[in-house]
Amino acid sequence: MNDMTPRKPAGSLLERAAQVYDFSAHLRPAQHDDVREADQPEPMSEAAPVYEAPTLSLQEEEPLPIVRQTIVDAAPVSPFPVASSGELAVIDRALLAEQGLLVPGAPIGALVEEFRQVKRQLLQTARIVKRADGDRSRTILVCSAKPNDGKTFCAINLAISMAAERDVEVLLVDADFAKPDVMNRLGLKDGPGLLDALSDPRVDVEACVIRTDIPQLSLLPAGTKSITDTELLASRRTAEIVADLLAADPKRLVIFDSPPALAASPASVLATHAGQVMLVVRADRTSESDLRDAVVQLDGCEHIQLVLNAVSFVPGGRRFGSYYDQEDAK
Repeated sequence: MNDMTPRKPAGSLLERAAQVYDFSAHLRPAQHDDVREADQPEPMSEAAPVYEAPTLSLQEEEPLPIVRQTIVDAAPVSPFPVASSGELAVIDRALLAEQGLLVPGAPIGALVEEFRQVKRQLLQTARIVKRADGDRSRTILVCSAKPNDGKTFCAINLAISMAAERDVEVLLVDADFAKPDVMNRLGLKDGPGLLDALSDPRVDVEACVIRTDIPQLSLLPAGTKSITDTELLASRRTAEIVADLLAADPKRLVIFDSPPALAASPASVLATHAGQVMLVVRADRTSESDLRDAVVQLDGCEHIQLVLNAVSFVPGGRRFGSYYDQEDAK
């Protein structure tokens, strides 16, 4: 937690960003700008190491007889092996706790309750979006205006919290191609991922999905870095991949950890594929002008909601999660 000047106590712990930033003129009428908050800033970390994809060639077909020769198209072969369905990546719980992230199975506290409130609003909006956009309602883009506002912190916590739902399978996609950090924060190695599937039609994106030992939570790494990441996202291949990810499991909810909207161009392209955007606002850093500019960049999505991050609390004030620490009155 950063040292910040304590604010006056508010009527509700989850402050509404609309009371702080008046950007209604920049949003479409269909948008929902409910505000939720997470009280932990995103720690600085180094970018995860770049995975070097192996170079494999297609298998050569045996020559066919000259008489009555039949031409057969070879089926696409993925250059990446499909992981065994029984293999699970073990997420480092101690590392989660060290970074202030949610730890599955840990006692209920303030952070757990805050993200419960956040996901309830997102799930409610998803039901509204489904009426008009169908499966697109199952995609959420987590973004921020600028770096170090806490977007990856919020994306991981949201994914872990969503995975606790009974009827949801969560896929967290690291789409911050310039500085992928999801796998590193979970104590896992990077591997082939979204960029590999975008650049090579032979790659089955589902073969890159990593199942974890957290029930109902899977991961899709960013993949091999490319200098044309925005152009790859803007291609028709992206819509096909998103459709494939959603079709693989009707209960799957896809959460994209995006680059900052004002720092990298892929965010605006990803927004066109998302049912809703969760825009992380750093309470002690994000300016109103930055927020307005970010909303404009993400205008490809009609539903943008704000999460107020890094809020300072007044000692002794009401806070979500504190109820569980109180002893029963005698």
